[in-house]
Amino acid sequence: MKQTEDSRQSLLQEWVTETGVIEPQRIELLAGDASFRKYFRVYCKQANGTQETMVLVDAPPPESIEPFVSIAQAFAQNNVRVPRIFAAQEEVGAMLLEDIGDSLLLSQVESLEERYQTAIRMLPNIMRTQSSRLGELPPYDKALLERENALFSDWLCKDYLKLEIDREEQQLWQSFHDLLIEKALAQPKVGVHRDFHSRNLMLAPDRTMVVIDFQDAVIGPITYDLVSLLRDCYVDWPEQFVDAQVGFAFDLLKAQKLLPEHTSGNAFMHDFDWMGMQRHVKASGIFARLYLRDGKSRYLEDIPHTVKLIAKVAERHAESREFGAWLQERVIPAL
Repeated sequence: MKQTEDSRQSLLQEWVTETGVIEPQRIELLAGDASFRKYFRVYCKQANGTQETMVLVDAPPPESIEPFVSIAQAFAQNNVRVPRIFAAQEEVGAMLLEDIGDSLLLSQVESLEERYQTAIRMLPNIMRTQSSRLGELPPYDKALLERENALFSDWLCKDYLKLEIDREEQQLWQSFHDLLIEKALAQPKVGVHRDFHSRNLMLAPDRTMVVIDFQDAVIGPITYDLVSLLRDCYVDWPEQFVDAQVGFAFDLLKAQKLLPEHTSGNAFMHDFDWMGMQRHVKASGIFARLYLRDGKSRYLEDIPHTVKLIAKVAERHAESREFGAWLQERVIPAL
């Protein structure tokens, strides 16, 4: 394995040199993420003696870099700030990107509300991005929603928690599963980043906000990215803060004519709640799968918060209250 990793890193270093963009002096591993990609910081010296850095993304085949490249181009054309791409080669599975630093959305606590509203202001341009050079973005359709919901029942409840689900519980889950899909598909359709949260929003050295990890963008429900941001799997915000930002987003989307005129604030919040429950059903299953299948245990600590978010929101709506009570009784104690 070590030899394979060394040979891969040598290949990447050769590729960086061959691009002619920079002459690398050293390459340091930054991090991986929930995928199989790896990230490196590449250091080089400029002619004037100052040091420059870029980020090398290692995404070896069979993973394709084309979705990232094409959506980056589409986002940039719609004035969504993304890292600039200096070089990319599908056959190698590598990209050389602008280094936007390590400053995440949450890295400084002051002006947090202002920063979140800056992020929300990015959403209209993301929503208007519904195609790339590959064609129309894939739909967030019933089949995809069904696959995502199954992550909860299969990976979290069955494989990770080893829960024995009886027939009545299965019927309860199926009813909730069907409602999640029905509510999602009823929303207005827009461009969706699909992972628009605190760890994927960064502050560049010039203090502009940059979005990353957008390669899975789709056309889907209008509240999806907003709920990803405000009911974040990694951060627990007071409901007062969430409600205020949802109100800010509602006014913005109404002004930008991205919501039907007849949409009320209450209806928008209703859609926001149901979309959040669907996302957290998916995310809790993914966190379990990352541990069981991929050996990534660091995501286990995010499961309790994510499942509790489902239960908390489920209590607010008559149609989901019974499922929320089941989570409190059967799932949360097992975590």
